Amino acid sequence: MGGLCALSPPEEDRGRILVCLVLQSKHLNSHNYHNSCDTYAGFTLVEAVVAISVLGIGAASTIGALTKFNSFAAMSRNATGAYTVVMNQIDLFESMSPFNPQKTNQDPDPCTGQLNTAQIPKDTCNSPPTYDMTVGTHTIGYKDPITGVVSNQWPVYQYKDPSTGTTVVVQGTLTATVTDISTASMPNTYMAVVTITYNYLNHDGIHQPKYSFSMTAIRTSDI
Repeated sequence: MGGLCALSPPEEDRGRILVCLVLQSKHLNSHNYHNSCDTYAGFTLVEAVVAISVLGIGAASTIGALTKFNSFAAMSRNATGAYTVVMNQIDLFESMSPFNPQKTNQDPDPCTGQLNTAQIPKDTCNSPPTYDMTVGTHTIGYKDPITGVVSNQWPVYQYKDPSTGTTVVVQGTLTATVTDISTASMPNTYMAVVTITYNYLNHDGIHQPKYSFSMTAIRTSDI
């Protein structure tokens, strides 16, 4: 660096010495800058591999989380459908009349012709019955609104399979367990426990327990 600017004799003007030092400083900074660029340009292979690995882990975690959220959403939709089915049956139990277990019907049953049946709502025209409020455990039938066919399979929810494009119907079985809980202070009182049990994915009763939802209602005589 001495060749760039030689020191002047002591008797020379000091201003020339200052200019010399400034030039030396600028030259050194320029040299260091170029050395820095040559040393740190680009990424190393290790840095690139680490960055790709981090991105891959992030993408895999995101896909896994979205799949889990979709599963939760599907189960929530099924639960909403099951609640609707059970609630409709509970509404029938609470509202159908006449409900007077202590009395008998004067007219014969319209479907069976049986006489002196209890005044308790029961569907005797279909098998399985679409409603039955008599004491016992009953499988409640579903009547298709289009075909009129009665079966023991209730539609809980339907969705389109993304892999095949076909419509899949989640089906379940509806039961009503009716118990006479009458007491001296509360005569002619029945309690119904309505339960729907349905399969979804591997919850088929073999690999995993089936899904189920229940509600309870109490009904007393209309008179």
